[in-house]
Amino acid sequence: MQKLMPGAQLHGERLDIEAGRLRVTYLVRSEAGAIEARARAIAVEQSVELPVEAIDDARIRDEIVGEVVDINERGAGVFEVAIALAQATMPPEPGQFLNMLFGNTSLHDDVTLHDVEVPPGYLARFGGPAVGLDGLRALVGAEGRALTATALKPQGLPATELARLASAAARGGIDIIKDDHGLADQTYSPFAERVAACAKAVAASNRASGRRAAYAPSLSGSLDQLRAQIAIARDHGVKVALIAPMVVGLPAFHTLAREAGNMAFLAHPSLGGASRIAPPLLLGRIFRMFGADATIFPNYGGRFSYSQQTCRDIAVAATASWNGIAASVPTPAGGMSLDRVDEMLAFYGRDCMLLIGGNLLINRDRIAEAAASFADKVARHGH
Repeated sequence: MQKLMPGAQLHGERLDIEAGRLRVTYLVRSEAGAIEARARAIAVEQSVELPVEAIDDARIRDEIVGEVVDINERGAGVFEVAIALAQATMPPEPGQFLNMLFGNTSLHDDVTLHDVEVPPGYLARFGGPAVGLDGLRALVGAEGRALTATALKPQGLPATELARLASAAARGGIDIIKDDHGLADQTYSPFAERVAACAKAVAASNRASGRRAAYAPSLSGSLDQLRAQIAIARDHGVKVALIAPMVVGLPAFHTLAREAGNMAFLAHPSLGGASRIAPPLLLGRIFRMFGADATIFPNYGGRFSYSQQTCRDIAVAATASWNGIAASVPTPAGGMSLDRVDEMLAFYGRDCMLLIGGNLLINRDRIAEAAASFADKVARHGH
């Protein structure tokens, strides 16, 4: 397999888009004879949401109404439709950004939000990752190689047992040991108790080994609860957190990313499949734009159905040069095993983080040894 080319460039701004507009691309299922009318309907729905004939104001017709700029047949009854939407309708806030790109049209099951070209000035106002690929590498001492990660699971374990697993993974040399995304503030493992136990266990392993493993607790709840959890995590020296942006809400996620400064966020894809937004756009670019320092996604050949091309496109979207926005770490996961490490590194290269959970945990009392094998395999590909 050919690995990703370093230094790839995300597509630049198209010259055929007027100043003040974003080029938004949809995939639309349609009969050939109906696609032009369908495209115009999407342009109106995502801009003014009423018949254009009802608009008397020439400025609104000229500057606000969406414009169909391109239609291309993709085959099998699917068309790629590009529409220019006015930037003025979407102040740089994640909820309104997605609302104007896909809000009402997401209710039509024949349309997928495929791509969007964002003007550099507009993109800069979201900020992107605060830590990013380079910062995460520096944090855990992974310069020149891919990063490694594992997950603490299953649901139902008490904090003491999760801390035991975290300690074993850290002793084995795993870089980032994260909560399973389903861990929240359950009675069997309360958030504050779990963070205290796991952070202490990882810190003790680091002192013994000289390594810099990081524990990443799973954040959940309202914005107030998320802020409180970050404060608890900081009190225990935690510098990385797991969050599911589509579960907590994109505006809440972006707010946390801006407020938390040097806290690194691993973005989990939970609920991402319910949105009908192309995975490279949502997981690779939108999460990155709103502050994801790493983006977790289902690797091909695992428990989910993503193709090799989709995974490659997510990784490119997360790492390619993008008007000064820091790279997010592509993190393939979802039923990965130790015997696939070499294959995944050949596919993704060094600019990624490999996440193996259950395949380590099945080793029970030999988790540290399995983790060491994982870390050694990755290290052999470094430098």
